[in-house]
Amino acid sequence: MNRKSTGAVPELPSRTVSQRGAVLTRRGNLSQNAATERSAPRPRARAAFADLPMIVKPMTSEPTVVMIPARLRSTRLPDKPLAEIGGVPMIVQVWRRACAAAVGPVVVACGEPAIAKAVEAHGGTGVLTDPDLPSGTDRIFQALGRIDPERRFARVINLQGDLPTLEPAAIRAVLEPLDQLGTDMGTLAVATEDPLEKADPNVVKAVIALDPARPRLGRALYFTRATAPSGDGPVYHHIGIYAFSREALERFATLPPSPLEQRERLEQLRALEAGLSIGVALVDTNPLGVDTPDDLERARKELAARAV
Repeated sequence: MNRKSTGAVPELPSRTVSQRGAVLTRRGNLSQNAATERSAPRPRARAAFADLPMIVKPMTSEPTVVMIPARLRSTRLPDKPLAEIGGVPMIVQVWRRACAAAVGPVVVACGEPAIAKAVEAHGGTGVLTDPDLPSGTDRIFQALGRIDPERRFARVINLQGDLPTLEPAAIRAVLEPLDQLGTDMGTLAVATEDPLEKADPNVVKAVIALDPARPRLGRALYFTRATAPSGDGPVYHHIGIYAFSREALERFATLPPSPLEQRERLEQLRALEAGLSIGVALVDTNPLGVDTPDDLERARKELAARAV
C-alpha cells in the first residue's frame, strides 16, 4: 500500500453539484446560471467543484479527504443532522472537528439540500447525493466521484455525522493503521472491561491481533455483536470511523453484501470476507453517538461543559 506522494493537497475548482445538475455555491444558494442549467438539457460534462477550505495545514503528506455522510431520514431522531447543539446544527459541529483534525479537506456528502445549505452557511462544502442510497459508504463513494474524478485524493476518511463530541485526535488516529501497518482500511476501538458492554449486542466488538511492537495498533480478525474474545481481559468496543485507501473504497463500494455482513448486520465484514485488511488503532475514549433525543441532550450538556 506504499505510494509515492508529492505532499501537496489537491485543489478542486469552485462549486458543488447535486445529482440533478443544479450548481450550489459554498453558501448553498443557486448560482446565477443555475436556473439556466436546470431548464436546459442537462449536459453530461463534469461540473466544477469548490476549492475545499482548509482550516490549518494538513498533518499528513498522503492526499486525504474527510467525507461526512448525512441524511435527514432517521426513525429515532428526525432531521438529526440539523439538530441544534451549541448554537449550530450537529453536522456543523462534526464538520468543525474534522477540520480541526487537519488531515485534509472536509466534505459533507448530503442526502438533502437542507443539509448542504446548513453546512455551507458556516463555510463548509456540501455535495448533494442520491437520497435513496442505502449506506453512508455508498454516499461518500458517490460524492467522491463527483468532487474528485481525477483521483487526486489517495485516501478517504468516512466520518459519521452524528459524533459531535469526537476529539480531532481520533480522526488523525484512524489513519495510523494505513501509515504504520499498510492495511487497506483503518478504524478505531476502545478497550472495555465493563460486563454490561461486553454482553450488549448493540456494542460491536472488534477482535484484534495487536502488534507487539506497537501495542495500540493491530489487525482486525473479526467484528461481532457477541462477547468476543471470551475469557479474561478486555474486549474492544468498535468505533465506526473508517479510513480507506482509494482503491479499497472503490472495491468495497462495488461488492455485494456478504453472508457474514448480513448475519451480523455489520458492513465492515464485507471487507474482511473479500480479503481486504482492516487495521485498528486503540483510543482512550468512546465518543458519544447521537441516535435519540436523550443522546442529543447529553451531547448538548457535554459540549456546554467543555465551553465553560
